[in-house]
Parts: sequence; C-alpha cells; structure tokens
Amino acid sequence: MILSLFKRKASRNSVRAVYGAIVAAARHEKPYAEWGVPDSVDGRYDMIILHAVLVLERLSSGDEAAQAFAQGLTDEVFADMDRSLREMGVGDISVGKKVRRMAEIFYGRAQAYRPLLQTGDQAGLAEALARNVFAGSDRGEGPGLLAAYAVAALAHLHERPIEPILSGTVEFPEP
Repeated sequence: MILSLFKRKASRNSVRAVYGAIVAAARHEKPYAEWGVPDSVDGRYDMIILHAVLVLERLSSGDEAAQAFAQGLTDEVFADMDRSLREMGVGDISVGKKVRRMAEIFYGRAQAYRPLLQTGDQAGLAEALARNVFAGSDRGEGPGLLAAYAVAALAHLHERPIEPILSGTVEFPEP
C-alpha cells in the first residue's frame, strides 16, 4: 500500500515536470517576436494550449498509463489556470466561471487542432491558428509558420519513445 503512495506522487511530479516543459516551450520568444503571436494573456494561453495538445496527441497512441498521464496533464493545466487567476487577483466567486470558460476554449481548440495534426494538414491548421491565436491581429506569415512548427513538433514527439514523457521529460524542437 505504501508503495502506491510513492508511485502516485512520482506520477504527479512527472505530470508537473511535463507541464513545466509545455509552459517553457509556450513562452519561447520567437513566436511572439518574429511570427506575431500576441504577447498577451490570451496569446500565451493559446500557446500553452497548442503545446499541451501536441503532448496529448502523442500520449493518445500510448497504453493505459499514457491515458492516465494525459488525464493528469489536463488536470494540471486547469489547476495552474486556477492558481494563475487567483495570483492575478480574480475573486474566489469568479475563478470557477473563468476556469470553466478557459476549459471550453481549451477543448474547443483541441477539437479543432487534433484532426488537422493527425493528418498533417498544415494549411488547415494555419487557418485554425489564424482564427484562434491570431484573431484580431495582423496575421502575416505567422499562422503558417506556427502551423509548420506544430506539425514538425508533433513529428518530433512521435519519433521519440513515450516513456520519457511518462517519466516527466518532454523536449520540443526549437521554433
């Protein structure tokens, strides 16, 4: 029984480590500075969503442990959103509503991106990214560059074994 407690804690630490890598990749300077991704709360959240979707897509080809990890990762995304909103001073009463809205956005984006990523439809993904990430901003070549990065990043993740992700290590290619 006591060993199961350590295993659960190790898994939680692994999930947090992978989420940390997702956030670090989402904060890479190049998409904001060169591709026109809006450097705003919404733009950064969209980049977290995109990177989380990439990892979740990679995990989808795994076994039961990978599926459990994917659920833990999704839970960690929303736990962090809750923490972030509270740090930004959002009141307790509003946090639940805002996290629910963020979840709707997350799942909507995931539903739009995953089939395009699965088929490697870079043009379709660029259109979806233009609508979501670049909405209301000068798009330029940004959506196409971000789509190319996402397709390449997913291929990069699929070229590697899934076990390191389950152990808390995920590496994204340079944008």
